[in-house]
Amino acid sequence: MFILICMLLGISFTVWFTLLLVFIIVPAIFGVSFGIRRLYMKSLIKLFEWATLRMERGAKEKNQHLYKPYSNGIIAKEPLSLEQEIQDMRRGGAEPEFDMSDIFYFCRRGVESIVDDEVTKRFTAEELESWNLLTRSNYNFHHISTQLTALWGVGVLIRYGFLLPLRVTLAFTGVGLLVVLTSIVGLFPNGRMKSYLSDKVHLMCYRICVRALTAIITYHDRENKPKNGGICVANHTSPIDVIILASDGCYAMVGQVHGGLIGVIQRAMVKACPHIWFERSEVKDRHLVAKRLSDHVADKSKLPILIFPEGTCINNTSVMMFKKGSFEIGCTVYPVAIKYDPRFGDAFWNSSKFGMVNYLLHMMSSWAIVCSVWYLPPMSRMEGEDAVQFANRVKAAIARKGGLADLLWDGGLKRGKVKEVFKEEQQKLYSKVLVGSSEDCSRS
Repeated sequence: MFILICMLLGISFTVWFTLLLVFIIVPAIFGVSFGIRRLYMKSLIKLFEWATLRMERGAKEKNQHLYKPYSNGIIAKEPLSLEQEIQDMRRGGAEPEFDMSDIFYFCRRGVESIVDDEVTKRFTAEELESWNLLTRSNYNFHHISTQLTALWGVGVLIRYGFLLPLRVTLAFTGVGLLVVLTSIVGLFPNGRMKSYLSDKVHLMCYRICVRALTAIITYHDRENKPKNGGICVANHTSPIDVIILASDGCYAMVGQVHGGLIGVIQRAMVKACPHIWFERSEVKDRHLVAKRLSDHVADKSKLPILIFPEGTCINNTSVMMFKKGSFEIGCTVYPVAIKYDPRFGDAFWNSSKFGMVNYLLHMMSSWAIVCSVWYLPPMSRMEGEDAVQFANRVKAAIARKGGLADLLWDGGLKRGKVKEVFKEEQQKLYSKVLVGSSEDCSRS
């Protein structure tokens, strides 16, 4: 009996790895697809549509109202300047003196910020208008339909019983091959052969890792893909942004030196390709960081650098302030917009709530990761334009292409307080209302 069980297990593992090799690993090596993931995505869309209709019908039968996110009753309007709003409030024009009605402007803005804060809601998961059979946005509908409950249960079995083991196997395969093969490539002398092998190894391993997430990616405008001697900048939602981009092209990564498994991967990768890793003590040295980046882009034989200027993960509804460091280098910048479809799985990493292991488990137990990537035309710093203005121009282009909100706020607000400079800016704007324009001041 024991021998029979061992034989069955051996046959099962053989069949399992044969299927992985034929349908996933080999296609990843050659960069081809059988279209299975696209068919899987279309099937999920039809399933979600049916579940949403069934949910709405059940809610109607029970005289309940489906929860709609962002339905707070506030009607969006075109933003006005502080001076314009105070003029409207005073109704008699903004005289250069204090008026008691000015207090109501600041009170209203404070209440609006509490009710519909445009900053802190970017650091939590994006809400869905319909249920995707993963979680429910309103607990009142847990038992709205026996059919939906049964379907959710079947989904749990599929995601955790089949998809999760498959994805974990692929993830270990991709990471293991990356470490082993880049270490082997690192033994070759520097030259075209080493660069060619390094590119092929990186692409193959990242494509296997993409399949470990059942990622369905649509790339647009590939003629604008980043080229050597430049910097690729993109909006940042998740650590998997790197895998999404690196599965379609090779990049030089920038980051801090880590220990553990990540450290092993970093040391193996840098043997095959000139990635830029900084020690913890070097990260805050802006001049050293800028010099190493400048030296890299000056060598046209080296891969483009991949940087996420926001410095933190945002929930893919907006693009927040870009740090100016990467825009001071003086090289060509290649903007990239990444937009995820949250219906199939939420790619946003809320690092203040979930650790890396929990996050990856969440990713690998979702239905799929579906996203679109747009390569924008290269941009260069214009004459008379400083680094901050250049960064804002690039950020606006990414937000516009990806259909994201363009915010001026710093993503560092996820863990820190509002900087004094933002408070001082509002004080200066109001002081201009009080003292009048500079021309009025000069006349007086």
